[in-house]
Amino acid sequence: MSIKSILNNHSMAFLESYLNNASPTGYESSGQQLWMDYLKPYVDTFITDTYGTAVGIINPDAPFKVVIEGHADEISWYVNYITEDGLIYVIRNGGSDHQIAPSKRVNIHTKNGIVKGVFGWPAIHTRNRDKEENPKISNIFIDLGCETKEQVEKLGVHVGCVITYPDEFMVLNDNKFVCRAIDNRMGGFMIAEVARLLHENKVKLPFGLYITNAVQEEVGLRGAEMITQTIKPNVAIITDVCHDSTTPMIDKKIEGETKIGSGPVITYAPAVQNNLRDLIVSTAEEKKIPFQRLASSRVTGTDTDAFAYSNGGVASALISLPLRYMHTTVEMVHKEDVENVIRLIYESLLKIENNETFSYFK
Repeated sequence: MSIKSILNNHSMAFLESYLNNASPTGYESSGQQLWMDYLKPYVDTFITDTYGTAVGIINPDAPFKVVIEGHADEISWYVNYITEDGLIYVIRNGGSDHQIAPSKRVNIHTKNGIVKGVFGWPAIHTRNRDKEENPKISNIFIDLGCETKEQVEKLGVHVGCVITYPDEFMVLNDNKFVCRAIDNRMGGFMIAEVARLLHENKVKLPFGLYITNAVQEEVGLRGAEMITQTIKPNVAIITDVCHDSTTPMIDKKIEGETKIGSGPVITYAPAVQNNLRDLIVSTAEEKKIPFQRLASSRVTGTDTDAFAYSNGGVASALISLPLRYMHTTVEMVHKEDVENVIRLIYESLLKIENNETFSYFK
């Protein structure tokens, strides 16, 4: 399978619409519907759960179950307090970065539709030059152009409304994908592409494949925690993003060295089952798929942890997509890495034998 054969015009059109759609944590359903609509020709059936995790299933009657998983939610803000002058203070919904907020445009999601606003910030001329105040949760605020709290509420904005950034998809230098929420809707896209390739190549898997797009990862792996109890899988391959540590102000001695354009990142961590990881590494070597290695300490910080420690233990591994500028509106990945993550998951699935336990004791 050549790299050029992976992303086609249809998949790129889906990727753009999927990334541009807002799916903040707790409000992922519109994005999940887009995802299921795209995936529908390539799977036998779907399941969804109470909080919105979506799973496309191939061979739903097979007793041995393999999961490939990404998460659907993006970081956002909540309206927390509205002043009498009509300004809005916020709290995080996930790991939103307060330092990038000033001067950003925002969409506030209300029952009446989107209300536009901006994160205001004092002009440089007016700030104390001896000791400038940095942006922080207590001083960033949103301006809707309203003069009173009453005007804000008339627009349908109230405490608890969720707030996202409108920044949309673009391509830089022909091969860099840039958008907010690449963390981790790109994961949902990549596992959907694996399902497409399986279908187009008429692959008959000997096990059930559960293509899982989990909600609420950004607030503690909660969607994965729920859905793994429903699926009760035997094996799980998770895909998420990790840091490109080669850009300025990142210490490689702390973060390790991984770089966009150098291939998928295979993680070493307690939650990663060694035999499953070794299968993925050997697959990459055999198929000449470039890859990088990364070590995590106690946790991976991804849905891998939720799957691994569920149901008495599930053989789990993590294949990450290196990303620049995580949790900003200009998250950046390399097209070839996206294609190679898809290839690596696809080829690894072909290596997994039915009823393989990955046990250390055989």
